[in-house]
Amino acid sequence: MDKSHRILEQHCFDFTSFLLTELTAKYQFFFFCYSLFDLIINALNWNWVFVFLHHTPPLHLTSPKRMVHVLGFTLLAVLGVIGTLHRVASHGGHPLSRIAIHKAVSDINELAYVKASPAILGLKGQNSEWVTLEYNIPNPSIDDWVGVFSPANFSASKCPPENSRSYPPALCTAPVKYQYANYSSPKYKDTGNGSLKLQMVNQRSDFSFAVFKGGLLNPKLVAVSNIVSFANPNVPVYPRLAQGKEWNEMTVTWTSGYGISDAEPFVVWGQQGDEQIRSPAVTLTFDRNTMCGAPARTVGWRDPGFIHTSFLKELWPNLMYTYKLGHKLLNGTYIWSHTYRFKSSPYPGQNSLQRVVIFGDMGKEEADGSNEYNDFQHGALKTTKQLIKDLKDTDIVFHIGDLSYASGYLSQWDQFTSQVEPIASAVPYMVASGNHERDWPDSGSFYNTMDSGGECGVPAETMFYVPAENRANFWYSTDYGMFRFCIADTEHDWREGTEQYKFIEHCLASVDRQKQPWLIFLAHRVLGYSSTKFYADEGSFAEPMGRESLQKLWQKYKVDIALYGHAHNYERTCPIYQNICTSKEKNKYTGSLNGTIHVVVGGGGASLTEFSSIQTQWSIFKDMDYGFVKVTAFDHQNMLFEYKKSSDGRVHDSFTISRDYRDILACTKDSCPATTSAS
Repeated sequence: MDKSHRILEQHCFDFTSFLLTELTAKYQFFFFCYSLFDLIINALNWNWVFVFLHHTPPLHLTSPKRMVHVLGFTLLAVLGVIGTLHRVASHGGHPLSRIAIHKAVSDINELAYVKASPAILGLKGQNSEWVTLEYNIPNPSIDDWVGVFSPANFSASKCPPENSRSYPPALCTAPVKYQYANYSSPKYKDTGNGSLKLQMVNQRSDFSFAVFKGGLLNPKLVAVSNIVSFANPNVPVYPRLAQGKEWNEMTVTWTSGYGISDAEPFVVWGQQGDEQIRSPAVTLTFDRNTMCGAPARTVGWRDPGFIHTSFLKELWPNLMYTYKLGHKLLNGTYIWSHTYRFKSSPYPGQNSLQRVVIFGDMGKEEADGSNEYNDFQHGALKTTKQLIKDLKDTDIVFHIGDLSYASGYLSQWDQFTSQVEPIASAVPYMVASGNHERDWPDSGSFYNTMDSGGECGVPAETMFYVPAENRANFWYSTDYGMFRFCIADTEHDWREGTEQYKFIEHCLASVDRQKQPWLIFLAHRVLGYSSTKFYADEGSFAEPMGRESLQKLWQKYKVDIALYGHAHNYERTCPIYQNICTSKEKNKYTGSLNGTIHVVVGGGGASLTEFSSIQTQWSIFKDMDYGFVKVTAFDHQNMLFEYKKSSDGRVHDSFTISRDYRDILACTKDSCPATTSAS
């Protein structure tokens, strides 16, 4: 290889390294970049590459300077395509992926300092508390930033290489979060003095706060704070309720720092004033080797602690219960959580007021403003706060995929479960699998993208319980009074002939519609209808192949509503079958729908997605904003559907369905056998 080729190769590898840092959460686009890079390296006719990219006459590339010139235009073309794809997909990179951890160097300045207070958190039993940082940095710059690290010792000596031929970076791990040093100190650039208030949540280890110069791409460590820790970092935290496999079973899942060799986990629960029951809990965890790739397996890895689940059985319907998480240590002492309350589920078919909240793609947002420069999940707290405000009028919640957007940075799961704790500890918090939980090449996911950041489903499947036969196959059904919910897993094949297709048909076919008239289908990706731009550009107005197999099941079993996430907006269709509206009504449906109403409710919090300019006949209402859906069953004949914005909690779209059982039985197109004995 001559000198010119070596220079070109070095620049290409430098650019590839940059892509790894800058585009960690946009992995599908990195595949494109790598393919083009490989094309350049292996192409024998360098003139052809130049002509292909620029439509200009061939040049004689005899000097390194000219070859780098070609590379420059090539990279501009690559970045142009990436920018276009990013606008279409609207799935921004994780903030932590912007930090070039592998380039970090230590450049401690004895004149710089950062102090954190208080040093001990949670003295009154809190699992989150604010920390104040004060710092002074010589030669300040607007790109100086403060990283929060946990464990507090984040040196490379604690970070083993992934294999014998690789070496750990100068920093062992990505920070839990970060903020620019001048965020709340406008005069920082002139004085070097600054302060920050950061909200910390209990994550089973201590914290340190480090100041870096050189921006995110060339970080130089100049100062490290004193250590801050919670009084007891191992306490049980962040309970998540979920329905069990039986209607009268509630599961409680939580996180702690106690393994089974340290303590016995259990839940004490019962009706208030009655004798309390003590139920044991099972314990799970996972390690770095169960991750499928970077960053989850490398700089994004963080010990998840221990995940415990207890099964509270033989509950009476619609009664209030209290519960408390506990661990009995080997020395006989007990560690307790706060006391929580929940209302047990109604019996399948029970005629009572039942209120269901549904949304997708919420993510995690920092209350202190950390990590928010890329404006990616700035609706998450709006939605969370509105759900908490409406909690007294909510019975069960469905978060249909793209839960935390950790994307391989595992510290974010603790922060997400902390964020939703006020909701998930009070009502069942049922989840579905999305691309940012599951997808990874050659891991069995239906889509061969890198959206999970190497997690390949493991954290989500462990952190949240669902009543599935196999949580690796994240499809399941659950009953709530007059509702039957069939939850699909769009990250596994759903087409006719697959195991999941058989499950979906069984779920839809096995419900007794006289007792449970409201049949709801839930999935992450849009398998029905959407006017979102990236779906319209596909020409399918949904996932390609989405409707081909499933629409005959929706029609045959008379599914009332199908709801999806993935597209970060809200849209409602008419009752529809085979692209044709089966009713001209828009808000007050009576009798048979003759089709299924499809709803996209992916505006839970992540960056919003544009609609196509194409006006479809089946789209009734569209809104590019953050929000969620509330479905209320008043009885077996009347149901109310509402779309509420996260910003104000007000209803911006709604419809009602009023019908009798005979309307469900009535034959519509393709819903009854062609011939019967009566005919």
